[in-house]
Amino acid sequence: MRGEEAGEQSSKFDLKTFALVTVGTVILSVGVYFFKFPNNFSTGGVSGISIILGKLLPMLSPAVTMWIINAALLLLGFLILGRGFGFLTAYCSMLFSFLTWLFERIFPMDAPFTDQPFLELCFAMMLPALGSAILFNCNASSGGTDIVAMILKKYTSLDIGKALLVSDALIAFSACFVFDIRTGLFSVLGLIIKAFVVDSVIESINLCKYFSIVTTHAEEISAYIMETLKHGCTVLDAVGAYTHTEKKLILAACRRGDAVRLRQFVRSVDPKAFMSITNTSEIIGKGFRSV
Repeated sequence: MRGEEAGEQSSKFDLKTFALVTVGTVILSVGVYFFKFPNNFSTGGVSGISIILGKLLPMLSPAVTMWIINAALLLLGFLILGRGFGFLTAYCSMLFSFLTWLFERIFPMDAPFTDQPFLELCFAMMLPALGSAILFNCNASSGGTDIVAMILKKYTSLDIGKALLVSDALIAFSACFVFDIRTGLFSVLGLIIKAFVVDSVIESINLCKYFSIVTTHAEEISAYIMETLKHGCTVLDAVGAYTHTEKKLILAACRRGDAVRLRQFVRSVDPKAFMSITNTSEIIGKGFRSV
């Protein structure tokens, strides 16, 4: 029975992960096709290379160019990295290429939506950053230069993060010469924004609250945490340094929605309780992220 339950939980998790990476790839594709491509924002990666090659080779649209590059990188990844390459990355890469190609056929973009390039740059960065953050949170990626990074990591001792940053910067700066100085500067600005936004979105997705509660009503509070919030907690003995009163210290972590309920409950049970509540985006263990 336990094996069947574990199998059902694994299946549900796989379906949830598959759905999340699909949604993330759709968001990523919308941001790239509708906002990056029409404005020629070359902020690095395969999409940036595709935009530049689309200008230099007019017979190939950026969507088609991206499909070709991603397919070539996927093939290279499977040949060099083998089965450990990752199904989710392969799936997201092909879905990303397919969606941009499909959008190009259904919604051809001859010009940007607006005449406000900075507004479009915000959407061109925010949507792909949100989509990429969802993928990274599921241990997946949209492929592209990430595949190159995986190959370099396997065979060289290069600092992969710095190498990718340098390559993205070169792609962004090249927009100054392929298009014009304004497009190049917007591309460089977009690259800088992307570096901060992706990390911020990932932290926001995983954000939880960590409670340190000093109280004389440990039984009621710990019971509420375990029975109502369905989380565990740790109860320690504590002594006030000033009053020398014996109390209990409760350590607990919960989601943001549960944090509001726990704070209100503690205040109702023990108005004199001392609470320290901090933000954390990395909680590993049962009920949160797996190791």
